[in-house]
Amino acid sequence: MQTLSTDVLVVGGGATGTGCARDLAMRGLRCIMVEKGDLTHGTTGRYHGLLHSGGRYVTKDPQSATECAHENVVLRRIMPHCIEDTSGFFVTTPWDDPGYGDIFLANCRKTQVPVQEIPVAEVLRREPVLNPQISRAFEVPDGAADSFLAAHSTALSAREHGAQILTYHSVVDLIREGDRVVGAVLEDLRTSEHKRITCAYVLNAAGAWAGKIAGFAGLTVTVVPGKGTMVAMNHRMVNTVINRCKLPADGDILVPIRTVAVIGTTDIHVPDPDVYGIEPEEIQFMLDEGEKLVPGFKQYRALRAWAGVRPLYKDKDAASDRDIPRTYKLLDHAERDGVDGIVSIVGGKWTTYRLMAEETVDHLAKKLGNTTPCRTAHEVLPVPTSEFKIQSIDVTPESTQPAVPHLFWMGKPLADVEKTDSYGDLICECELVTRARVQAAIDSGANNLDDIRRDVRMGMGPCQGGWCIYRTTALLFERRTQQNETVGMNGADDPGAPFAIEHSNAALLHFLQERWKGLTPVLWGDQLRQSRIDELIYVGVMGVHHLRPHAEQGGGMVTDHPAVQTEYVKA
Repeated sequence: MQTLSTDVLVVGGGATGTGCARDLAMRGLRCIMVEKGDLTHGTTGRYHGLLHSGGRYVTKDPQSATECAHENVVLRRIMPHCIEDTSGFFVTTPWDDPGYGDIFLANCRKTQVPVQEIPVAEVLRREPVLNPQISRAFEVPDGAADSFLAAHSTALSAREHGAQILTYHSVVDLIREGDRVVGAVLEDLRTSEHKRITCAYVLNAAGAWAGKIAGFAGLTVTVVPGKGTMVAMNHRMVNTVINRCKLPADGDILVPIRTVAVIGTTDIHVPDPDVYGIEPEEIQFMLDEGEKLVPGFKQYRALRAWAGVRPLYKDKDAASDRDIPRTYKLLDHAERDGVDGIVSIVGGKWTTYRLMAEETVDHLAKKLGNTTPCRTAHEVLPVPTSEFKIQSIDVTPESTQPAVPHLFWMGKPLADVEKTDSYGDLICECELVTRARVQAAIDSGANNLDDIRRDVRMGMGPCQGGWCIYRTTALLFERRTQQNETVGMNGADDPGAPFAIEHSNAALLHFLQERWKGLTPVLWGDQLRQSRIDELIYVGVMGVHHLRPHAEQGGGMVTDHPAVQTEYVKA
């Protein structure tokens, strides 16, 4: 068994885990971060893309509101390529308590959330599709964020400072000697090989899975998995984040994220963060609630539905999941449980991930005798090779905005294509993804088509991958074959081309199955017709069902589900 040694082993490759790895490495501490899937495989890659102003929490969770307000400014400064300044409206609809507006306004000021009441006529001028019966409106500095890109940029920075990032490595045990955790055993999920990591501290940043990781050391961390379901609509009908001006509830927020708008979310307790479904009534409820914000909302095309699991830390009784605070908690198990060598960081929001990392690393650095101060609030994150390049960024510690021209995300892909004259190299027309960007994602370590999707948004447009999956699979095959041939020329017995075919076929089936999971709750109208076209492409033309011998490596074929045939006939 291979043995590696480090100062801190970070468990979890979401926003908090990558943020901790970066902070540790920037302070000169040796760090290995492990994630059982790709980066953002868990909750970080399954939320609605909101950069919180804090407005949502000013009444029920004022500490979270203040934290979000502070970090909102910081994240705009350090990751301008990951954030769009959409602004945000809290609006009072005819279904909302008109008196809550005054409470909201007062609580925003108490929690330092920037806010101003604006005339309804101005709101409707800026967002003409909104309900004309809105009676009050308040503007806050909400924004839209690309959590995939942010995590990859953070991990890239961590690597540049010396951190080691191991994806597709699952923790299968923690090594405990008496009252101290001294390491962990990992399984490489691609090779089934095991590795032993020895370390001074294990940092448990596994989100909704933090309880499971702590359990390996005989510790109890109560994380309540709260499922949040969202629906992506095919039109970006608003350019501003729209919130209902009321206490947080289901289906009360609409987020414009790149080319779509996302309606969300639910908050339903699930016993296992790996096992949950999306029920038809959840989708119908959110579409009905969307109608209250945007009349005619249900006439838009629903592209797909997905759900993420909030890692809510519960240290006291709460009537419901929405009553559990959204703030974070740092648990030193030496102080809490008498077991040294392990700390857990739980709860929190994507918007507060950097602050969570700073507090956690401050704590660990002190234990390890490291006095280097945190610099993550001021040093701008690098841009991955698979992302669009923007002008150089001049940011000073005193500034709150990067000195770059504002460019809506919607325009970035087209601007890149026009600049490079790469019209003929488009792999995904919906999201304007070029061959060069797909190849860069593969070369950067994308293991399958879902990884490539998270890197460059391939397959996330209206056709849900119908026209780009087979092209991307071909590129994956080409790139893997070239890499394996290079390995062969360097002394390996098998150049690896047969493996590349098997890998690509399994990746294709896996991607189709994952897309199918998100399509089944919204199969009606145009989206059902689109799914039928995709079925004809992959089954009728390409005969993808003949790849079934490799299904155990990538999942079954989407068109085997009877709902496709039945619902298509009904349509």
